[in-house]
Amino acid sequence: QLQACGGGVVQAGDSLRLSCAASGGTFSIYRMGWFRQAPGQEREIVAAISLRAGTIYYADSVKGRFTISRDNAKNTVYLQTNSLKPEDTAVYYCGASKNSIVPLSSLRQYEYWGQGTQVTVSS
Repeated sequence: QLQACGGGVVQAGDSLRLSCAASGGTFSIYRMGWFRQAPGQEREIVAAISLRAGTIYYADSVKGRFTISRDNAKNTVYLQTNSLKPEDTAVYYCGASKNSIVPLSSLRQYEYWGQGTQVTVSS
């Protein structure tokens, strides 16, 4: 089970730290990812991190602004979002995958999902 939190309403240029806590499994065997879905759009991957954080993926739209990290001791993955833009407005979800073969950015591999947290960025 995944529980995401940390969203909110902020102004452009502000920061938010999203957290996703996992329970009910061995967190360290899962790849973790953050995704977002804006109204009328498909869910897209934002960032993903491998089991021990050795490999990290960022979507081009967030490179240099967002940072994904994980704390396996706390069963938690984080997404630090800086320099937020209005186009970052979406519901943000965390996802987990047991797959260790396909690229981190492959959205279909993520089989477990949190409930989402809303991020709204005003201009």
